[in-house]
Amino acid sequence: MGRIISIDYGKKRTGLATTDVLKLIANGLCTVKSSDTISFLKTYIEKEPVELFVVGLPKQMNNEPSESMKYITPFVNLLKKSFPSIPVEMVDERFTSALAHQAMIDGGLKKKERQNKALVDEISAVIILQSYMESRRFK
Repeated sequence: MGRIISIDYGKKRTGLATTDVLKLIANGLCTVKSSDTISFLKTYIEKEPVELFVVGLPKQMNNEPSESMKYITPFVNLLKKSFPSIPVEMVDERFTSALAHQAMIDGGLKKKERQNKALVDEISAVIILQSYMESRRFK
């Protein structure tokens, strides 16, 4: 049994989150340069077993794919090619940035800290992963 890794892939930065070994809690892992995501994951997987990747699926309010799909689709294809034995699931990521900002406010972070885009990306990955895990509990 391995962990689940959530990926909030962006043009410049990628937020990553992972589950605990029992898959009960989503925790922020880090934020990496998007170009370094695959190499970071290779290093991580050498130390920790991973059974699933959950990638944020950007959609518009009308449920159509957003403009960002033009760089997320090639990344997902590379992810599948790089780790053929680990399945990849896409999860709707609408509102995760807004929820991340609200979590930062609720957590008492100062305005300067809330402007840290890398932290927003990591928290967004946590929200994507937590929502994925909650959706599976009810199935």
